[in-house]
Amino acid sequence: MNKSRKSLVAAARSRVGLTFVTPALLVMLLLVVYPLLYGLYVSMFKTNLLNRWDFVGLTYYAQSLSDPGFLKSLFTTSLYAILVVAGHMIVGTGLAVMLVSDIKYRVVFRALLILPWLFPDVVVALIFRWIFDPIFGLFNFGLSAVGLISEPVAWLDNPFWAFVAVVLATIWKGYPLIMLMVLAGLQSIPRDRYEAAALDGAGRLLQFRYVSLPGLVAVLGVAVVIDFVWWFKHFTIVWLLTKGGPIDATNVVSIDIYRTAFQSFNFGLASAMAVIVFFICLLFAIVYQLMVASDET
Repeated sequence: MNKSRKSLVAAARSRVGLTFVTPALLVMLLLVVYPLLYGLYVSMFKTNLLNRWDFVGLTYYAQSLSDPGFLKSLFTTSLYAILVVAGHMIVGTGLAVMLVSDIKYRVVFRALLILPWLFPDVVVALIFRWIFDPIFGLFNFGLSAVGLISEPVAWLDNPFWAFVAVVLATIWKGYPLIMLMVLAGLQSIPRDRYEAAALDGAGRLLQFRYVSLPGLVAVLGVAVVIDFVWWFKHFTIVWLLTKGGPIDATNVVSIDIYRTAFQSFNFGLASAMAVIVFFICLLFAIVYQLMVASDET
């Protein structure tokens, strides 16, 4: 086959590949790239999104980064995301290790343990509002049944316990994703490594430490990045459980942005805050990529 013939075949294959990729690319442009660019544009204007567009440049960025309330919400969000990701790693990895072992009714357990991820966020929030309800809540009922409390406690009205409740609800909602990722990683590790470790006298704990964990480094790294970015910008469960209260104890940055945009109607400032959150998540992903690249070299 001469060179011209080869070039024609290569061009035809490229056109076919482009034909298949174009629909997905268009969807990404419409649903991801355009909203990001539009949000960046709005952040530079004092606007009502209709007929008022007063250019303010980077004023809203400076205002956000010097606002103690916004900085506090960023700290609250960071603490919330770190605790949630840590909970997901512990619960998800523990359950994955259990499910990969040879236990009875393993398929049934897998189906049951994935259920929280299938529930809508609204359902999860309502379940936990009922659990922590001071009058009809299951939590108060259990504590009073064992004699730990003598009267109902309004857990969601206490700043500390409201934050704990939000974290617990989010951990319960999100651990199945990590469980599935770790389970897939564990199943990809060759069994002969465990057999060799067993022959050397390693028990299950040492096998997990020296065989499973090294084989899960890449999976856990990706899981941490995905999980952190996802929950750093989360809104629904926190809003429905506490609406950011009490005393702004659970006022994560997504709630701050929502209030700024749809209660104060300051869309430019809200967009600037959202862009800052985007760059925080992007920076987190870039740091992870640099760490992975340095490990590979």
